[in-house]
Amino acid sequence: MLPKSHLAASDAMESSADMSDQIAENLSFIRSRIIHACEISGRLASDVGLVAVSKFHPKEAVEAALKAGQRVFGENRVQEAASKFPDLRETWPDLRLHIIGGLQTNKTVEACRIADVIETLDRPALADALDKAANKVGRLPELLVQVNTGNEPQKSGVSRDDADAFIKTCMTRFGAKVRGLMCIPPEDEEPATHFRFLTELAKRHGLPVISMGMSADFETAIAEGATLVRVGSAIFGSRPMTGS
Repeated sequence: MLPKSHLAASDAMESSADMSDQIAENLSFIRSRIIHACEISGRLASDVGLVAVSKFHPKEAVEAALKAGQRVFGENRVQEAASKFPDLRETWPDLRLHIIGGLQTNKTVEACRIADVIETLDRPALADALDKAANKVGRLPELLVQVNTGNEPQKSGVSRDDADAFIKTCMTRFGAKVRGLMCIPPEDEEPATHFRFLTELAKRHGLPVISMGMSADFETAIAEGATLVRVGSAIFGSRPMTGS
């Protein structure tokens, strides 16, 4: 009979293999759904990118997704992202990291160091902090302006009324680094109207990237013009309890 330590190690290896297989299967299913949604909408599947939202999930889960061919990931917290991705880049230098959570001004230096895209530019104070941080570290990630399409007081994002002026200011300040827009519609409203608003706003400013749609509604977002969809639980499973 194997010692308990050997049995525990064997169980851990099987668990890791099971996790990798499940994540690979989930990714394949999500990709097939993206392709189908694009076909229905008369769009090319190559025009819609997948951001795998790995927030609160361990580095091993990200590694499993990387082995399954996924290269673009989204993290809410800069500190958590910094604990996972620098080491992973050594093996997968083509991975891309998006910061998709509200960004505090005191985290902008680290965000500029590690992120490829910051999707949550939403206020002048953050624009100021990013400008200073970029000068300090010598690089500025690509930027998306987050729009609070539902004007929800508890949610990040520039308001609908202020969006046009803020986008113009950011484009003047950061030039081509401003690539597009992002939104998270209200949970209790039909998302399509919010997605449509964001697409029209992006077109009005000539911005090519439209990040919208999550696990529950990304097919609707694709129908309304999304070029990036952010999917987490449908790939990695439910959020671990330690992350709440």
